[in-house]
Formats: sequence, structure tokens, C-alpha cells
Amino acid sequence: RGAGTMEEFLRQTDVPRDAKIIGLILKSMGVEEYEPRVINQFLEFAYRYTTDILQDAVLFSEHSNKSEIDLEDVRLAVQNRVNFTYMQPPPRELMLDLAQKKNSVPLPIAPTKMGVHLPIDAFCLTAPNFQVDPSSK
Repeated sequence: RGAGTMEEFLRQTDVPRDAKIIGLILKSMGVEEYEPRVINQFLEFAYRYTTDILQDAVLFSEHSNKSEIDLEDVRLAVQNRVNFTYMQPPPRELMLDLAQKKNSVPLPIAPTKMGVHLPIDAFCLTAPNFQVDPSSK
């Protein structure tokens, strides 16, 4: 099947409820046309994310010697996932301070000799990479 419209997708009767919900979310965000695999990708992501969160919540529950997971375990699992998966960028003030320090050091003066400028021989592939043993004659 090729790309379809959101209205065609939502009118289908053989579509699972979760897929229709994702279709409605996309429609509420203004998506009118889509590739059919997009819904499957969102379903897979939602399943994987939910499974990971619940597995982490079970681990937290077991660590605290509880027989069942509760809301606090799930909240802790979500917070843990957010902290380690989605990193927050550093504050703008910190970035400006680092940029100021970095930019305060002047660039080295460019060499005035003509031709291709290469690093020192130790860092070039043009340096000899062998040694001659004169005693092997």
C-alpha cells in the first residue's frame, strides 16, 4: 500500500485501536498524509518505551523489597530514562562563558610559505615508516 490520507486510515475497520489512537494524535498535530509504516514505527517505539519503563520499575520495586510495582516506581523509572536518554543542553550562560574563554586565545599565525601546509612529519603519512638494518648484509 502506498501513502494514504489520515481520513482513509481512520475509516478502516481492521486497524487496531492503538494504531487509530496514534493516527488521531498525528491528525491533531496537522498530519494529513503519511507513509503507512509511520504508524507501525510509532507503535513499535511506544511498545519498546513502555516495556523498558515497566522493566525498570520492576527492578526498582525489587530493590526496595516490594512485591508489586507502584506509582513511585514508575515515576522513578521514567525520571531515570529521561535523565539518561534525553540530555538537557547546558545553560546558555555556561556556553557563553566557555565561548568567551575559548575565543580569548588568539589563533596561531598562519605560515607564509607557499604550498600545501602539512603537520610535522611524525603526524604525516609521508614520513618514512621503515628502518634499514645495515648489519643484515
